[in-house]
This record gives sequence, C-alpha cells and structure tokens, in this order.
Amino acid sequence: MKNIYTLIIGSFLILSCGGNKKQSIDEIIASDNLKEIRAKRTEIVAEQQELLADIKKLDARISSLDETKKLPLITAVKIEESEFNHYLELQGNVSTKNLLILYPESSGILSKVYVKEGQQVRKGQILAKIDDAGMSQQVAQLQIQAELAKTTYERQKRLWEQKIGSEIQHLQTKASYEAQLKAVKQAQSQLAKTIVRAPFTGTIDDVISEQGTVVSAGQSQLILIVNLDDMYIETDVPESYISNVTKGKKVQVEFPVLGKTIDAKVRQAGNFINPANRTFKVEIAVPNKDKSIKPNLTAKLKINDYTNKKALLLPQSIISENAEGQQYVYIITEKKSNNEAIAKKVIIETGKTQGDVIEVLKGINNGDEIINEGARNVKHGQAVKIITL
Repeated sequence: MKNIYTLIIGSFLILSCGGNKKQSIDEIIASDNLKEIRAKRTEIVAEQQELLADIKKLDARISSLDETKKLPLITAVKIEESEFNHYLELQGNVSTKNLLILYPESSGILSKVYVKEGQQVRKGQILAKIDDAGMSQQVAQLQIQAELAKTTYERQKRLWEQKIGSEIQHLQTKASYEAQLKAVKQAQSQLAKTIVRAPFTGTIDDVISEQGTVVSAGQSQLILIVNLDDMYIETDVPESYISNVTKGKKVQVEFPVLGKTIDAKVRQAGNFINPANRTFKVEIAVPNKDKSIKPNLTAKLKINDYTNKKALLLPQSIISENAEGQQYVYIITEKKSNNEAIAKKVIIETGKTQGDVIEVLKGINNGDEIINEGARNVKHGQAVKIITL
C-alpha cells in the first residue's frame, strides 16, 4: 500500500512538473502575465483533483481486498420476544388469625391445668379448670328444685284439664317451673365459665399461669394457643399499585432466616387507602405443611404486578443516553458473510426494569441484532467486525 502511494505522488509530480515543467512555471511566473499564470494554476488544480479521485477509488478497492484491515470488534445479541414479569418488592411479617391468649371468664383458684406446652389440642377440648367455690352444688340443688316444680306443674295441669282447681293455681305452678328452669340454665352458664376450653384446634405454645394460681376474670393470662395451618403475610402497598396488585396475583415469598422461598398468591387486597402513608393492605396466604413458618417471621415479597408475554428485553448496560436525554443502542445492518456489518444508531423507548434487564417498548424489532460488547466504541454508520464468543 505504501508503494502505491509513492507511485501516485511521483506521477503527480511528473505530470505537474514534467522534466522541464518547473522551469516553464518559473518562466510563466517571471513573465508577469496574470492570465497565463491563472491558466496554468487551473490546469494543475484539475490534474490534482483527478489524481485525488483516483486515490479514493484505489483506497476503496484496497479496503475491500485487504483482509488485515482494522475494524472495531464487537459482539451482537439477537433480540427475540420473551415473557417479561415485573415484581414489586416489599417486606412483611407472618401472621395468623388463630393466635390467641386465653383469659378466664371467672375469678378464683386455677385448680387444674390439663395441658402442657407443645401439646396438640382439638377445638372444644378442656384445657384448664377454675375452682367453682361450691357453684356445682348450687346447680345440683337448683336442678332438684326444678324437678319438683316440674312435677307440681304437671299435676296441676292435669287437674286443670279436668276442670279441677283454679286457673290461677295452674298459671302459678307453670311460672314457678319456668323460673326454676331459667335459674338452672343461668347457674350452669356460670359454672361453665370455670372451665377453659380450646377455641380452635391448635398447639399449646405457652402455659402462662401455673396450677394453684389465683386468677381474675378477663385480666389474668392463662394459656397461649396457636394454629400454624392458616398463616398469612400482611404488608402495605403504595396506592400507585392499586390497579396492578389485586386478589390472585402471584407472589414469591422468601424467608431469609429459613433460607426458604415459596410461591403464593394474594389472598385479599384492601379497599381502604391509609391517608397517613397512602398505602393499602394486602394479605398473602402462606402454605405451612411442615410448620416451619412461625408468626412474626420476617418475609421478603415479590408481587407480580406486570406481565408482557411478548416483551423485547435488553441488558441495561448496553443502553446509552445522549445530551437530550434520549436512550439509544446500536443495531447491525448490511451484515456480510465474513461477519462484517454497519453499525446503526437507533433511539429507543424503555418500560419497566427487573434486575439487570429492561423492557424496550419502541425503537427495535423482534429479530434485530444489537451490539453488545464494543457498543461504546462505535459510531453511526461505522463498519464493524462481529466476533463470536
């Protein structure tokens, strides 16, 4: 290539100067004939332009034949439609509606505790008993009196049906019997309050008051019972997501302490927006077959708030931005069999991001090849060499 340039320059000197041309030019200059001087200059300039045009042709041919030319090396990635899921990342705490501290309905001495910590119990099972202070005997006496009142009423009723006796006697025995029944029921209801039963099926997590302790109705904590079957996570979601985070949405739940991730769904989405922080509450049901998930456990949530089944995705690292704030990438065009191509700059519009990828809404099409490695070193319209990694 260096020899070609030498020949061209030499030819230019020969044509422009010739063997004695330099002297002729000097003679023309010495003649002080302005017209001849200008004509000679025009002639030489025209010859120079012809030579420069020939040089460009030679350069173009050399470029097409030279296999050792240095082009920017790039890698390209073909863009194809794929499903894109965007997730809203939040944090929440595990809760259960079946977590309850039991309080006594009656005051007295805790005479018997029938369960221990960790024990499984059924709904309605007796857990503890408070001394009834003779109330059971009172109930027995009231039952005897109720039986007597019943017998008296039935006899008086038969007499009244035979037109024997007065109506007032019949009504008095009836009222006495009904009053005795109510007294028995009331006493039995008070006696039932001395027995503590399980409100639901679950596990005894803590026996708070020991046997023999004096307890007060509605004040003394007796037993903590919990059911780990129906667990859920409650979290606050910004109001801007109220249309996207709805009942049935898929959720990835991660428990960092357990090193465990499960798939769940939004069980309930609240309809009330808290004016203090502009959020609404959602509940995510949590399956807990192995009972490893406990109340108040911290959880990281990824709620699927957006899905595009035919998304065009790009790594965020290959996207650049110009002075006007427009985002752009380079695609390859005019690709040849020898992996040479032309870089083309295209302005794009982007959507949501997830991790290190971003959704492209406008600017590129399915099947386009985007310059990846080397994108920062190319210009619009520049020839590039595609390498395969």
